[in-house]
Amino acid sequence: MVQTWSGWKRFPDAHFGGQLEAPIGPGVYEVRHTGTGRVVAFGHTGNVANAISELKLKDGVSAFARLFGRAPLVSRVNDLEYRTCAAATRADAKTAASRLLGLRQTAWKRRLDSGWAARHPS
Repeated sequence: MVQTWSGWKRFPDAHFGGQLEAPIGPGVYEVRHTGTGRVVAFGHTGNVANAISELKLKDGVSAFARLFGRAPLVSRVNDLEYRTCAAATRADAKTAASRLLGLRQTAWKRRLDSGWAARHPS
């Protein structure tokens, strides 16, 4: 069974010794840009803390790694916040992530449909 989402927390900055507060077990995570609300990362995993800490971010990535490695997700870690949702099992986390993606797609579809209706009245 999946628990509820945690509150939004600032993404820790490794330069200042910040610590990640996330489950060391299965669950779902979401990372977003604080200013725009744009989702930067979303997923389910067997170890939420590990998955969030391994995200490729520009801060702390060398120029060589940027040139030949995976592109960083954002330019500054300070612009990120995250939330987590613990699950009993990895299968529960996968189911919850799938459900949450479906809800998000439905919400965007409604938003787009209502925008279309406002621009094109009958």
